[in-house]
Amino acid sequence: MSKAIYIAPIDGKPGKPGQVYYPLSLRTLPQPSPQGRELLVKLTAASLNHRDLFLRQHLYPGVTFDVPLLADGVGVVVGAGPDVSNADQWQGKRVILSPGVGWKDSPDGPEDAAGYRIMGGTKVYDKGTLQEYITIEDSEVEPAPEHLSDAEAAALPLTGLTAWRALVTKAGERNSSNGAAVLITGIGGGVALMALRFAVARGAHVFVTSSSQEKIQKAIELGAAGGVSYKEEGWDKKLLGMLPSGKTNFDAIIDGAGGDSIEKAAKLLKAGGVLSVYGMTVSPKMPFLMQAVLKNIDVRGSTMGSRKEFKEMVEFVNTGKIQPVVSRVLQAELDDLAAIDGLFEDMRQGKQFGKLVIDFGKSSGSKL
Repeated sequence: MSKAIYIAPIDGKPGKPGQVYYPLSLRTLPQPSPQGRELLVKLTAASLNHRDLFLRQHLYPGVTFDVPLLADGVGVVVGAGPDVSNADQWQGKRVILSPGVGWKDSPDGPEDAAGYRIMGGTKVYDKGTLQEYITIEDSEVEPAPEHLSDAEAAALPLTGLTAWRALVTKAGERNSSNGAAVLITGIGGGVALMALRFAVARGAHVFVTSSSQEKIQKAIELGAAGGVSYKEEGWDKKLLGMLPSGKTNFDAIIDGAGGDSIEKAAKLLKAGGVLSVYGMTVSPKMPFLMQAVLKNIDVRGSTMGSRKEFKEMVEFVNTGKIQPVVSRVLQAELDDLAAIDGLFEDMRQGKQFGKLVIDFGKSSGSKL
């Protein structure tokens, strides 16, 4: 049998978006049997993303009560379908799961007409990682980097992929490595922290913004060259004054806020610089100013990434021995719904600096 966690309707009915907070529900299911080219993976850890909180609030497309939650997971292969080649070599291998399907290798976006479909809690993809066993195509996993604990490996997939595409694919090689000046806004969230890790490892001068001086200091300890509070008056001028000798503007900004980002980018970026936007937590609208046009600034939307980019990201993490930032690891059985609810509460209150992880593998070999 396999335990799995879902969201449940209240009084048997869906709630109003933004006015409901669906409770967690534990189900015990038959252990799945791998078919075709599927692997059977015994999951040992999974991590939260903001989309999981939005699902509980009915603020995410395709909410369903019939698919387990969460998109990020790590586990050990314990079985294989009849069409898996070299099945014996998979046995016992620790793997991380690609968090979505429908996007193979196009640099422009998903090839599938249905778009990129993320695991966990929606109608578009019937798999989620907050369960003990999962079947998944052998083409949708990567060997987990050996230097990562289970908790760290579970923290990597979706935020790592999103950060990699926003920084490397969208901002571009010359704007995100080897002496480039990169600004990452809203440091503290999973994507921003992975972008920080990647940019530092690629040799960029990285600066950050936050409303919290504590988070800025933690970012500096992780390799950022400096940072400012966006609540300070004239924070953009202060940032420009921090740039290293020879730099008068930023090459790229990696932004998850939206709002007045283009207005600020027009002041902060070099001519032809890139504003890579992976989210809009402040505002769903961003006016495109003539100031940005005259400065030839590129504004590039970025979301998740392809299977090819996922593989490249994992290989970079492995080669560079990069570790995701984990805010808290909850070591608990899946039937401890109260404790798992507490992890969601951390996210609701914005307490985290990094990823929130549930480690439910009794013999997972976790180092944290």
